[in-house]
Amino acid sequence: MSSRRRVSSLFARGEPMVWLTGAALVVCLLMIAGLLTIVIYNGASTFWPKPLTQLTTHHGKTYLGEESQNEDYNPATAAVADWVPAKKRPAPEASVRRRMYRTGNYEVFNTHFTWLSDYEIAEEFEPRWGIVVERQEWGRFYGKPHAFHVDGKPVANEPAAVWARFEELHESVRARREAAGELNDNDLNDHENDARLERTSARLKDGADSDEWREADKVLQSVRKRAEEERIAIRRKTQAMQAENDRYELIVMMADGETKALKLADIVRAYLPNQLSLGEKWGVYLSRWGEFLSDNPREANSEGGVFPAIFGTIIMTLIMSILVVPFGVLAALYLREYAKQGTLVSIVRIAVNNLAGVPSIVFGVFGLGFFCYFVGVGIDDLLFPARVAENTPTFGKGGILWASLTLALLTLPVVIMATEEAISAVPHSMREGSYACGASKWQTIRKIVLPRAAPGIMTGMILAIARGAGEVAPLMLVGAVKLAPDLPMDGSFPFVHPERSFMHLGFHIYDLGFQSPNSKAAEPMVFTTTMLLIGIVVLLNLVALWVRARLRRQFEAG
Repeated sequence: MSSRRRVSSLFARGEPMVWLTGAALVVCLLMIAGLLTIVIYNGASTFWPKPLTQLTTHHGKTYLGEESQNEDYNPATAAVADWVPAKKRPAPEASVRRRMYRTGNYEVFNTHFTWLSDYEIAEEFEPRWGIVVERQEWGRFYGKPHAFHVDGKPVANEPAAVWARFEELHESVRARREAAGELNDNDLNDHENDARLERTSARLKDGADSDEWREADKVLQSVRKRAEEERIAIRRKTQAMQAENDRYELIVMMADGETKALKLADIVRAYLPNQLSLGEKWGVYLSRWGEFLSDNPREANSEGGVFPAIFGTIIMTLIMSILVVPFGVLAALYLREYAKQGTLVSIVRIAVNNLAGVPSIVFGVFGLGFFCYFVGVGIDDLLFPARVAENTPTFGKGGILWASLTLALLTLPVVIMATEEAISAVPHSMREGSYACGASKWQTIRKIVLPRAAPGIMTGMILAIARGAGEVAPLMLVGAVKLAPDLPMDGSFPFVHPERSFMHLGFHIYDLGFQSPNSKAAEPMVFTTTMLLIGIVVLLNLVALWVRARLRRQFEAG
């Protein structure tokens, strides 16, 4: 009887539920911590320089590369019986380790990686003069410094001398390449396009034989002539810089003894990983991070930087927040303070709650149909008829403005529900006191309700940022693209370009993971970009939390 009472009292006090709910919380926290640990570890270690290993197999092939990962597996012994020595063959039931090496040299091997099992390897060592070359195209190249050519003639043949000449000249060659890249003719193209559009506008308005059209045509021909002259001058300058850069070549010997000539201008970075000190490794690591955060992507987005994606993600999230908060707050104020509570308002609330669960791709389809094909095409017909005539729409296609509006609609139910909860939490006694002092309804809302509900409104904004910044599916339809080096904001008039397509970190992750020509080569960048996206979302949320804390302190002080 006493034991039954003890069990009965244990359940009556609810202690099993305390342990159950606590355990559930611990499991959730462990899952989140595990996910973040995997992402941060793999993302932070992507750019750390690894040693180069040279391996020779029993059948005479030689490889040179960086170890990427290893795993245990059960090999099919019969498949290797012809070329693996008997004493090296694993037992059928044995578990054998195999390692994946990044061997690069894609234009030679047509693969970035090679799997090698321990029983295949006859010899392995770390060559002192092994070199890693990161290039503008074709990915990394592995080998040993063999010679340095100037004007096609060797000026150094020993590895030490070759490396000294490379370090002496590479920085100036890269500076010339960047200077040549800045001498682009984008501004000339813009002026020519503007003049052509003016001529098209004159044709649409006054006809092809009007005086206005003839004048616009003269202006266009003048602009074209001047642009061609400037293009010729730019072409001469870039050709001279290119000719100077083409004088210098680094000759690299591959593991199999073959040599490859690499132009210095095409080399982004090169280093000798097996000779690096700890400080030099940190230098390479930080240099790679600097490139990743500040440069444009290259090599199908699997190399280079993600600055356009960072910029596009932040700008889109800020525009979305600016758009969604006012509309969400106004809608919540009407539902809670002005609308007569009844069946209709209840149906509206149910609809808002259901909208929060609609798949995001549905919002993307709506944004494409309504914002791009209806509103955007209408704006083009009204303001840019010349572009419509030339089938080059301005707003009638995906852009960062339409993407922001689509995500604003996606996150609007979250803001409405959070704001309603915050408004309903304001005590009615405070409203009644305001009315008793002679304040109107709007004065009460503005001076009493909204300041008191501001922290809750900021909570809704935080939730909207957290959801909107990570969405990918709708962006694929309304503006996010694989590569968009032209930013939505720049130094060209009118400085803000809401009609431009943009890059987004979430879409960049999808592209690397599922659309890359070699997804395995891009896997490290997937983790690094994911870590960066998580960091940006956390940073935006921390700013919103800081604003909410300030509002709460101001309210408490008041």
